[in-house]
Amino acid sequence: MNEQIICAGFGGQGIMLMGKFLAETGMKNGYNVTWLPSYGAEVRGGTAHSMVHISRERIASPVVSKPTTCIVMNKPSLVKFIDRIKKGGLLIVNTSMVNKVPEKKGIKIVKLPLTKLASELGNVKVANMIAVGAFIGLRKTLSLKDIQEALNRILPSKKDLISINKKAIELGYKLV
Repeated sequence: MNEQIICAGFGGQGIMLMGKFLAETGMKNGYNVTWLPSYGAEVRGGTAHSMVHISRERIASPVVSKPTTCIVMNKPSLVKFIDRIKKGGLLIVNTSMVNKVPEKKGIKIVKLPLTKLASELGNVKVANMIAVGAFIGLRKTLSLKDIQEALNRILPSKKDLISINKKAIELGYKLV
């Protein structure tokens, strides 16, 4: 197992939290893990992204230059990262924020209206957790149970949000 993930979107979409959940869950399952958040121009409308590497082998660098999976929550992130995905890789796209997804040979593209679905659940901010659920449903590298247990460790002071985040993860998992 050697999953290299880039999660990308606007600042405020939970991009760093998405990466942190995946890294935390991978670590709790005994994998070698790196998590590299990238803060930059996101406060001015640019893309924020986090890089996660989960592997059975030792990881030499936290930088993910050719992701096996890319989760993009907006159009600027799609433009920035689509050409970096490894052949045979996975692209999960939030079609609520990306109206046209170009075809790309050699990768699997999963289009989901993540923001719309999150709004229907009652909180637009859980779009990232729907994406996490879709990722684990598609890749099967981490379990639904393990990712949900990570909520309690990562959001211990936000008990009121744990329930809706669990629902969001389950929804993403079931959609794929």
